[in-house]
Amino acid sequence: MAGVLASVADPDEALRVVALGVEVVDLKDPARGSLGAWALPALRAVRTRLGGVLTSATIGDLPLEPAVVRRRVEAVAATGVDVVKIGFFPGDLDGTLAALRPLARRGIRLAAVVFADRGLDPALAGRLGASGFRAVVVDTADKDRGRLGDHADAALLDAFLKAARAAGLITALAGSLREADVAALAPLDPDLFGFRGALCAGGRNGRLDPARVRTVVAAVRRHAPRRPDLAGLRIREGEAGDGEGRRHHVDGVGERGRRTHQRGEAQTRPFQAGGETGGEGVAAAGRHHRRLGR
Repeated sequence: MAGVLASVADPDEALRVVALGVEVVDLKDPARGSLGAWALPALRAVRTRLGGVLTSATIGDLPLEPAVVRRRVEAVAATGVDVVKIGFFPGDLDGTLAALRPLARRGIRLAAVVFADRGLDPALAGRLGASGFRAVVVDTADKDRGRLGDHADAALLDAFLKAARAAGLITALAGSLREADVAALAPLDPDLFGFRGALCAGGRNGRLDPARVRTVVAAVRRHAPRRPDLAGLRIREGEAGDGEGRRHHVDGVGERGRRTHQRGEAQTRPFQAGGETGGEGVAAAGRHHRRLGR
């Protein structure tokens, strides 16, 4: 079966989706943009509590300024998350790929997020693979302008995913997807489906609704039965980005701890996803949002 990547806005949501059976917990703050970043201390804390659960985290809505992107990727990787997601916003594409290659060689798992509403080029997939990326997510940047299928037809998505697989990349489809989209997109055979708004009451900025999560997970299980191999995304002890929390299963959440959370034994703690995200990254993101008119 294809996996489910669930984007979560805070630690409580992260613990909830683990108990509901998603494959990847994506630490992303929707209030801060299409790829809004969590604060680094919050990433470290929730990464520790999630134990061995596969996680991803975004660096924020940053333009492709190579030095800024590289430093932010290193900072996020140091929190112990498995995968660092980089949005391919406008900027210096060649310079950014060159800046990230050494990080990939050090073992940092990189996932590119490309935006169908900004134009989708299958040729980019080969460049990502050659630069050491492990995965690519096809998403949308402007969440107010429709869903993935409004910006890329099945033929273009199929061409991009085939190019990505040929480059050795794990693939994911996202972009304001709903439960009803799964059946239509399943023949394209992505490894993961990514969701946020469909999991929440009140849209992507609303609160996560366990009933909606169950419905979406069931739809993916039903329509996309191939089980993906996600081992290439998981950090092993001793590799780059292996934070201290990677060696512990706490709060009853982990490979064996999902059952204890389902019994209600896991408790949340009062820390927030917001706060300091790194001054340089915040400044760059602010300039970028002003250019986008957000």
